[in-house]
Amino acid sequence: MTLSLSLQLNARLTLTGKKQYYWKLRGDDSVSTTILKPKATHLRISSGYDGGNRFSSVGNPKAIDIPRQWYNLIADLPSKPPPPLHPKTFQPLKPEDLSHLFPDELIKQETTLERFIDIPQEVLDIYSLWRPTPLIRAKRLEKLLDTPARIYFKYEGVSPAGSHKPNTAVPQVWYNAQQGVKRIVTETGAGQWGCSLAFACSLFDIDCQVWQVRASFDQKPYRKMMMQTWGAKVHPSPSEITECGRRILEKDPDSPGSLGIAISEAVEVAAMDAGTKYCLGSVLNHVLLHQTVIGEECIQQMEIMGETPDVIIGCAGGGSNFGGLCFPFIREKLKGRMNPVIRAVEPAACPSLTKGVYAYDYGDTAGMTPLMKMHTLGHDFIPDPIHAGGLRYHGMAPLISHVYELGFMEAISIPQNECFQGAIQFARTEGLIPAPEPTHAIAAAIREAIRCRESGESKVILMAMCGHGHFDLPAYEKYLQGGLVDLSFDQNKINASLSNIPNLA
Repeated sequence: MTLSLSLQLNARLTLTGKKQYYWKLRGDDSVSTTILKPKATHLRISSGYDGGNRFSSVGNPKAIDIPRQWYNLIADLPSKPPPPLHPKTFQPLKPEDLSHLFPDELIKQETTLERFIDIPQEVLDIYSLWRPTPLIRAKRLEKLLDTPARIYFKYEGVSPAGSHKPNTAVPQVWYNAQQGVKRIVTETGAGQWGCSLAFACSLFDIDCQVWQVRASFDQKPYRKMMMQTWGAKVHPSPSEITECGRRILEKDPDSPGSLGIAISEAVEVAAMDAGTKYCLGSVLNHVLLHQTVIGEECIQQMEIMGETPDVIIGCAGGGSNFGGLCFPFIREKLKGRMNPVIRAVEPAACPSLTKGVYAYDYGDTAGMTPLMKMHTLGHDFIPDPIHAGGLRYHGMAPLISHVYELGFMEAISIPQNECFQGAIQFARTEGLIPAPEPTHAIAAAIREAIRCRESGESKVILMAMCGHGHFDLPAYEKYLQGGLVDLSFDQNKINASLSNIPNLA
């Protein structure tokens, strides 16, 4: 069998209940076939280009498995993170204090010290719609940068919602469904989380209502349309529906909203109705736990590639994407099996790790959520609505904040023009248009690759590419027309917000 192609092609096809076949087009145009054991339960085709094994599960007959357990980093840390506190008594939170918001199993996962948690089979079945996700070597970007570094990215944009968020949306909704919950409420900023929860709720026939930050509601109508397509009802936040929203609109009728405000509105609705539960897309321990499927897969993939990362980079807003990739690698680092530099990248317009304080603060604007020890800009902080780069939350996940305090990772902030410049370079070499959030990781990876060019080091750089930007093109248009502004860090604005943090001994 001969084919006239100018590049090497690798492909793998799995059919339900059938054998798995692996084809490889050799340099002489002949095709070799390897029969693999059956494992996937759906049609899945991967392809790559010359010599680079663009998808890491291709180029080697050994396919990777979807992880069957989530990993809990807390079990391996030398000290445990500070406990969340009750918003009224300031005493350590009890599991029953969360029962009006979350189903029992998620409350257990939030506080567990177990190292691994089994993933329910029904959740695994849904994961298999898009997992395992590809690990891709950015060879064309490497060539553009003329760097000896090898750049890999773990691409989560292949999920139905186009981001990493379904990794936690599906199990959260599944656990709610097991407890008989009929309605779920949440907030969303850019819309990736709202879309993911709407998708998950549609699978389990659960009513979904989403409070979307007003600035994003207006700027990103297609995210709203995705949520509505999956059956969700979407409200701009602040809204007239809740007492919290009405109070804020009374003070500022043109409020652009914030994630803190949207959280307050969703939590208020959940607290008033025993049949309604609340889901959060980042920050909390159980959310980061679910996302560790990213890092667990990536460890398998890099082993197959024969690579060990020297630098691991992820964007960080609330922290779920960063923790999902990095926590399993931190475990390996703690066990002495590798020693990568682990770097979080946040926007200069909302720099909670690099400019915030490490203190107990509310997770929402109205002060309805538990107090969490985290790096925070203050729960009153509202990012400028012209900030296009996503990652708009005022605080960092408590677990990531704790890991940062322990010195197991580092953090930098990058202005949005540099991020979008990197995104354009990435899109024009690798073909994928990133969401605004991972542009921060791309910009940081480019910085590292250029340092390698200058030093001659051939480091392995691994970064998180947490979603595509197909519904974020107005931000790209603004950048391409020269209208994107780098926002200066306003210390007075931060000081005013920090002044309202509870004063706890």
